[in-house]
Amino acid sequence: MRVEQTMVAIEGVSKSFRGAEVFNSASMDVLENRICGLQGPNGTGKSVLFKMIVGLQRPDSGDIKLDASLKSSHADFPTEVGAVIDRPAYLGGLTGMENLLDLARIRRVVSRDQVAEAMEKVGLNPGTQQKVRNYSLGMKQKLSIAQAFMEDQRLIILDEAFNGLDDSSVERIRSLLHELQEDGRTILLTSHNQGDIDAVCDDVWKIDQGQLHRVR
Repeated sequence: MRVEQTMVAIEGVSKSFRGAEVFNSASMDVLENRICGLQGPNGTGKSVLFKMIVGLQRPDSGDIKLDASLKSSHADFPTEVGAVIDRPAYLGGLTGMENLLDLARIRRVVSRDQVAEAMEKVGLNPGTQQKVRNYSLGMKQKLSIAQAFMEDQRLIILDEAFNGLDDSSVERIRSLLHELQEDGRTILLTSHNQGDIDAVCDDVWKIDQGQLHRVR
């Protein structure tokens, strides 16, 4: 029997901002090749937790341990993690393809064709000359999701994964997440829609009064 590997271990993490407690000795595990949902009302710390996982913020105490496969010895941040946290900013005067190609030049691990394929998978036309400033909220969301997996990242973190998407796009992204899981990715996401959580998540955790509780 195969032992499930822990990709992210959150161990007794506490975090406060200006005396306001967000987490108090909170713990949870994100297991390899699972889709894990994180629930909680606005202001409970979902985005804060994601930022701590990727290294943009640090806990006041406790540990967040990432599997060694997600990190590179020469990088300060985990290199095999793709993330959509808050609302990513793009260069409005460029097309979606141009924006993603700019991001791809940082690590130089994917080709133009792979970037185009990622856009097509989320339902965007890589050949369109429409500027991102003229994108709808749903199109911007799709572009963000594309950048989170286009470099074959092993862990994908999506804050409000389905924000701004119409019904057909929701179904497309749900199917895409299952496809990515089948390809060996681990996914951690939030959604205000219980239907999204029920449709895609294997494991579900809830933030409640600074604690993390597994509900499924």
